[in-house]
Amino acid sequence: MKLIKQFSLTALVASFVTVLAACSEQTNTASVEKARIQAHLEFLADDQLEGRDTGSQGYEIAANYVASEFKKIGLVPAGTDGYMQRVPFRRAFLNQNSTVVKIGSGAKAIELKYPQDYMMGANTSSTESSVKAEVVFVGYGLIAEDYNYDDYAGLDVEGKIVVALTGRPKAWPSEEGAHLGSGKVKSANAAKHGAIGFVTLHTPKREKVRSYTTSLNYLGAPSLRWLDEEDTPFGVQKQFKGAAYLNIDAGKKLFANAPTALEDIFVLDNEDKEIKGFDLNTSIELASKSRHEKITSPNVVAILPGSDPVLKDEYVVFTAHLDHIGLAKDVTTKDRINNGAMDNASGVSVLLETARVLANSERPRRSILFTVVTGEEKGLLGASYFANNPTVPLTSMIANVNLDMPVLLYDFADVIAFGANHSSLGAVVEKAAGELGIGLSPDPMPEQAIFTRSDHYNFVKKGIPAVFLMTGFTSKTEGEDGGKVWGEFFAKHYHKPSDSLDLPINYDAAKVFADVNIRIGLTIANQDERPYWLEDSFFGKTFGQTGK
Repeated sequence: MKLIKQFSLTALVASFVTVLAACSEQTNTASVEKARIQAHLEFLADDQLEGRDTGSQGYEIAANYVASEFKKIGLVPAGTDGYMQRVPFRRAFLNQNSTVVKIGSGAKAIELKYPQDYMMGANTSSTESSVKAEVVFVGYGLIAEDYNYDDYAGLDVEGKIVVALTGRPKAWPSEEGAHLGSGKVKSANAAKHGAIGFVTLHTPKREKVRSYTTSLNYLGAPSLRWLDEEDTPFGVQKQFKGAAYLNIDAGKKLFANAPTALEDIFVLDNEDKEIKGFDLNTSIELASKSRHEKITSPNVVAILPGSDPVLKDEYVVFTAHLDHIGLAKDVTTKDRINNGAMDNASGVSVLLETARVLANSERPRRSILFTVVTGEEKGLLGASYFANNPTVPLTSMIANVNLDMPVLLYDFADVIAFGANHSSLGAVVEKAAGELGIGLSPDPMPEQAIFTRSDHYNFVKKGIPAVFLMTGFTSKTEGEDGGKVWGEFFAKHYHKPSDSLDLPINYDAAKVFADVNIRIGLTIANQDERPYWLEDSFFGKTFGQTGK
């Protein structure tokens, strides 16, 4: 729906609240109404919200809209200020003229060119950073006890700068590998061993997936981290005095004095053979300057209290991220607004209708915690902040059901539940979907490791079983290929201005998707036992209690 540009934003919010309030007066039925989902989605994906970027006015309007809906439904505020839990962020901008990367010392030192040879991100810990130290190659930079794997074995990196390849061993399962091989875990491994800087090497294998040139499109993008009570950015290795990402040719220069040529290392990487680390017999200097600013952006949190005198103190957590990526960088395009209709106005709209239906039905035994989060597009930051600063006891959260980017463009006949193979929630999803004639299909793209790439992952890392539903690839409509529709959305519209209300949004599918999630939430909230991790789950063994 296109809104008149002269319409004031205050009046815009008020008009939608009035319309939906009128709808509420007309019916008290506890069933999903697709018109309500449509109304929410059309508001949240409208141009006047300008893509709901974290910290923007458009995001604030969206957050106020969600809070007003929670209030109208009658949910209990569960933020730190009413429904709001305001998240403090530090946003850092790299001074791109300040970057320095030099290999070696003295007259033979080689100064690399930015950004042709290397990229840097803004430093959220310090406005000025500089370090020069000896360099040690550490393979992928991984440690995994479950796989008897340690790239740091026999290496001394204390007070040195480590150099690691992108990626991980191909033989590792995708989800486990995505966790163990993440940049955060690699950085933590290096810091634990005393490193003071980190250099990542682009590889031919990585080039086939995402080219170095493509990554240059993100030059100048700010870095964002949430701040703890001591005003310290969370998850940052403060002992690191510098970091850089080198392209292939720059990496070869770094390996000029190495006992093994980088080309030979790339062969081992491509063939998934063992890679051993070693001293590179040179030093590297890293330096940069950054500018800092402080912003805030709220999570919106509410509770539907449970009915059981004991179980009401336990919570089933529904999450959906409200933010998107704001305005496109290309100022020459006619439409720069990344509306994020599917990503994730659709998920928030389904969550709001889920909340309304549950609030107007017989109360579940356990309480339901609705958490609409900010900063997902910046690195799952709002959910991370909530998981580390919960407004209800963390141990009382028994399960997380995440609503992120349901592609509501076709009559899906099945769903995919990321996380279903890790906990008892898989059986819950299968039963709930089956009651509506919807099948549960296995992950069709395990190599993407999607289980570690949305907000529920922060709850998983706190030991809370989680499931994340996606529309499956089978369609009820004869001749329609759901997987093709899904794939075309990602190829043509994902993170682009065309993810907008102009898409052929299927609100019948939205209704079914909401019904499935409602049934999942009710089953978890009403069953006697809490969800549990399966005994063979890597995430259960790593973060939570296994077994019943």
